[in-house]
Amino acid sequence: MFVTVIAVSFLMLPHGVALWACTRSCPPSCTCTQEKSCTVLCDRANMVELPAEFPCEASSINLEKNSLKFLAERAFGTLPSLKSLSLDHNNISFITPGAFKGLPNLLELKMAHNEYIRYLHTRTFTSLKRLVRLDLSDCNLFNMPDRIFLEQISLKELLCFQNNFRRIPGAIRGMENLTHIYLERNKIEAVAYNSLLGLSNLKYLNLQDNRISVIHDEAFKDLRRLENFYLNDNLLAELPQQSFKGLNRLKMLNLGGNLLTNVSKNWFGDLVELEVLYLDRNRLSFIEVGAFENLTSLMTLHLNSNNLTTLPFTVFQPIYFIGRLYLFRNPWECNCELEWLKEWMESYKLVRDIPCTSPSSVAGLDLSEVMYARLNGTCVDPAELNLTTAIPDYPTTENKFNSLISKLLHQELREEMGNSTEGPRNGTLLEPAEGQVSSAHRSSSAGKILHLLLACLFFLQAPASLSSLINAS
Repeated sequence: MFVTVIAVSFLMLPHGVALWACTRSCPPSCTCTQEKSCTVLCDRANMVELPAEFPCEASSINLEKNSLKFLAERAFGTLPSLKSLSLDHNNISFITPGAFKGLPNLLELKMAHNEYIRYLHTRTFTSLKRLVRLDLSDCNLFNMPDRIFLEQISLKELLCFQNNFRRIPGAIRGMENLTHIYLERNKIEAVAYNSLLGLSNLKYLNLQDNRISVIHDEAFKDLRRLENFYLNDNLLAELPQQSFKGLNRLKMLNLGGNLLTNVSKNWFGDLVELEVLYLDRNRLSFIEVGAFENLTSLMTLHLNSNNLTTLPFTVFQPIYFIGRLYLFRNPWECNCELEWLKEWMESYKLVRDIPCTSPSSVAGLDLSEVMYARLNGTCVDPAELNLTTAIPDYPTTENKFNSLISKLLHQELREEMGNSTEGPRNGTLLEPAEGQVSSAHRSSSAGKILHLLLACLFFLQAPASLSSLINAS
């Protein structure tokens, strides 16, 4: 057994501040800057083992994109000035407990993209009491010991995206200083009532692109300072009624890419500072009146790529000052319930691309191209425009009666014209004299028209029958 003695020289400055001086040369295959707190660059150096020693005043060491496989105890010696250490993109498969001892002032540790790390010991990060940022992304981790961060009382940012977690690691519970957690692209299936307990200073939480289908009631109750929340691209078909209760500092909420079919009026009641809301790429067909009424700070709302056919004005009236509204890729029924939206589009230029699916008279048109007529001051759906577009603002029963007579006369005229040309076309009738043709046709037409007029005069005495006839036509 032997002990390696590290000689470190330093200069005492006023007030007892020590300035570390470099007493070693730069490691082979690395480059070092000349500053007093030097940066050691050993990335892309084809290393399979760590250098035997580093400059003792090194403040940053970059060992990215090498072939390191193993970290022994005190792997980096004693480096009291080291603030940042990057081991991204290596082949590390095992980390001895205590590997980072001797780095008492380390603030950032990056170990992302080490695909062979599947397990971490409870004492992996022993002595890193000042660690602020830890990146363990894309490491094939299945879980972490619950007490692995017992000493990391200063940890603010934890990046663990693209691993194999099936639940939110219990290790983060009670970590009051955490402000950012990245857990996207894992295999998390649920958010339990106790998964996020004690995270009272959390501002950013990313759970997107997991397999979350269940969220327990009050699962987010401790996230009082949360500002950005990503729950998109999961398997959520429903949410607890009070899911986001108490999150009154939330600025952005992303629920896109789930299986939601409706928007409850109880979900967003406390989100008075919410500015951006994503509900796109769901299966929404219904939004409850009052769902957005407390979103008084909302600037952008994404409702595109859903199954919405209508959007009543009553849903949006309390937040009519919204900045951007995305509605494309929905099967819109462009009836009078969307007239307010068309007017809003024209007035504020904040909405566009609202293609109509129905009624058939406007299918394929954009809502901005649909023309709404009015009958006695009331909007008329485009499906009825064939009967109303030529009618002025003072339509009466007499007008409708005149329209009916006009239609009957035109129909009779078309039939007579058809009869007059049918003979020569078929070539089977003898051609009568000119006077006979005119007299016969006139007699027939006059008789039929007189019959129609008498019938219509009869219906004038029976308004209900006339109304039925007009509607049927």
